[in-house]
Amino acid sequence: MALEHAILVSLRERAGSGYELTRRFDKSIGFFWRATHQQIYRVLKRMLDEGWVTVEHVAQEGRPDKKVYSVSADGRDELARWLAEPGEPVELRTDLAVKIRGAGFGDPAAVVAEVRRHRRVHAERLAAYRAIEAADFPDGPAHTGQTLHQYLVLRGGIAAEEAFVAWCGEVLGAMEPS
Repeated sequence: MALEHAILVSLRERAGSGYELTRRFDKSIGFFWRATHQQIYRVLKRMLDEGWVTVEHVAQEGRPDKKVYSVSADGRDELARWLAEPGEPVELRTDLAVKIRGAGFGDPAAVVAEVRRHRRVHAERLAAYRAIEAADFPDGPAHTGQTLHQYLVLRGGIAAEEAFVAWCGEVLGAMEPS
C-alpha cells in the first residue's frame, strides 16, 4: 500500500492539515501504517500536484494560514480504484523468526531475551488496542459504516497482537531452561 492511499482514507474520514494528519497517524492509523511528518507533507504535495487533494487556506490569528486538505473527485476515484484492486496476502516476515531459527548458531540466551522483549512490546500494544476498543467501541460490532470499518481494523490488530504474544509465549516455553 502506498502512503497516498492511507492519507486518502484518513482525509475521507475527516479533512485536515498536515499537522492534524500527522497526529492521526500517531494515534490511530499509525498502528497499522506508519509515516513520519516529513513523509506525510512530501506525499501531500505530490497528491496536490496529482489533483487527488485540494487545499483550503484558513486564516489563523498571529500565525501563518493553516492548509486544510480534502480529497478531490480525482482522489475519490483513485481511492475507489485502489480499494477494488486485489492486494497481496499478508506475509509473516519478521527478523525475530529468523533469529529464533538461527538461535543455535549464536547465543540462544540472547535470542530468548529478544523474544521476551518482543512479547513485552506486543503485550503493551495489545493493551493499548484493548483500551481504544473499550473507550471508542463499547458496543462492539453493533456499528455501521465508517465506524464499523474502524472497529473491524482494530479487531484485526487485537487478533494479530494476541497471536504474536501467544507465539512468543510458546517460543519462550520451548527455549527457556526449566
